[in-house]
Order: sequence, then structure tokens, then C-alpha cells
Amino acid sequence: MGGHTMTLSVATLRAFLATHPAAIVAELTAVRGSSPRAAGTFMLVSPDAQIGTIGGGALEYMVIDRARQVLRNGEHEDSLDIPLGPEIGQCCGGRVDVSLKRLAPAIAASLIARLEAELAARPHVYLFGSGHVGHALALALSALPLRVHVVDTRPDELTNLPENIETHAVAMPEAVVRGAPGGSSFVILTHDHALDFLIAAEALQRTDAPYVGMVGSKTKKARFRSWYLSEGYPAAALDRLVLPIGGKAFPGGIGDKRPEVIAALAAAEILVHIGGREVTALRARPVTTQSGAVVGD
Repeated sequence: MGGHTMTLSVATLRAFLATHPAAIVAELTAVRGSSPRAAGTFMLVSPDAQIGTIGGGALEYMVIDRARQVLRNGEHEDSLDIPLGPEIGQCCGGRVDVSLKRLAPAIAASLIARLEAELAARPHVYLFGSGHVGHALALALSALPLRVHVVDTRPDELTNLPENIETHAVAMPEAVVRGAPGGSSFVILTHDHALDFLIAAEALQRTDAPYVGMVGSKTKKARFRSWYLSEGYPAAALDRLVLPIGGKAFPGGIGDKRPEVIAALAAAEILVHIGGREVTALRARPVTTQSGAVVGD
């Protein structure tokens, strides 16, 4: 999901820019060896506040301290080359270059554009059903670098959700599956087994979906399988259905049915599936030379 994916929102960034016009942008410009974050990660530092993170620990304290020195001295930029070893009490063992630049309108616009582009590129995850597990899973996923949607036939249920969750009140949720962007994942947890089955059947036709999961039991899985095959759908697609959700994150299960626990396990499982699909896609790309010609041509 991107080497330097951030969970900083555009709204949070805009608010900080508006209230802290005198600030330094600290960005990791190069990373050699092990580092807590990848090149391109940035944070903003003002005399009395900061947002974002470049990895925490001694590294971040050093950068914040130097950024505030730059502000006090009236300087416009600086750069740091920091070893992440015993010298600073950090044990990553790598080395990072950090650029410090005073905020200017063009830099602020560039940061907003970067976050907007990163948001647009995030994988979509659709949750069908906003009951107890749906709400808990929406909350668990809302802090992750994903675009999360909650779909329900009952508008009254689409409340008390995190502000960055997109909600859809629709009469035919299965139609949402057909219109979802490429590479979307689908999690099915409605209040109606028949509706679950319709949505799942639609989702399993999306071979581009990294994850298709349904809340339920072994009995529900057997019933779905029987119905699915009787409707003429291909048996092979059933291998892609995760039912119950969260089981693969902790093989054998932990026997805990609390919505928050199921949500935590399912969130981990969804991330693993999305990450695995991205790795597979990268490996499938043709290897090119610098001239752009495919190697082996």
C-alpha cells in the first residue's frame, strides 16, 4: 500500500497550515539500511506543535529540535544526515537524510496535492452491514491507509461512524459491488443471510478483489456453498471466500466473539490480503532496462 503511505488526512493538514503558518517541513529524502519509515515521509513542525511522524524515537526528537532552531534563527532550510545507531540511542542500524524547509505557499500546496493523490490511490474496502461487527470493523479500518465504505439498506444505521468513512444507503447493496473501483475488497456482515448470499455471489465474480469475506459460522458456510452451487456459480470461486472473517489472521481462532476482537483480526487479515495482491502485481510487471525496453526482447 505504498512505501510511505501516511494516515495524515488532508483536513488535518489544512487545519495545521491555517493555524501554524510559521513551520518547517521535515522530510526523509533518503534511507539507507533499516529505518522506521520510508523516503518521502514527512512531518510539520511549528514552534509549539507538530503533525505527522517520520518514525518517532530519538530521530524524531532530534529533527524537531533542529527544525525549531531553524525557525528561531530565521533560516529557510537545512539538511541532516543521521545514523540510526547507538550514537542516538536508536537501534535500526540504518541512516537517513532529512531535509528541513520553511513552509511557503508552493510547498504547502505540494503537500496537499501529495496527500490527495495518496488518498486517491488507496485501496477501497466495502463493508456491507453496519451492525455491531460492521461498526467495530469500520472503526478498526478507519485509522489505516484505506478508503473505507459502509453500505446498508437502513439509513438510520449509518450513524456514529468515523468522519473519514464513506456511507451508502442503498436498496440493492449487491449493485454497489458491480460499481466498485478495481481492486476493491468486500466484507459482508448484514442482518440478513439471504442478502449476505447475494452480495457474496456478486463479490466472488470480481476476480480483481483481493479479499471477499463474510461473517458467520461453519454452518453458514455450508449453506452458502449449497445455495451458490445450486445457482450455477463456479465451485472454484468458493476458495476465495473467507468465512468466517478473521480466522486466517489467527489460525485455529481464539474463541472470542466480541465485535472489537473480530474486527481487529479481520482488519489484519484484510491488510494481509491487499498487501499480498500488491506484491503479486509488482512481481508480474515486466522487468525493464533504463531505456524502457523489456529485458529479453
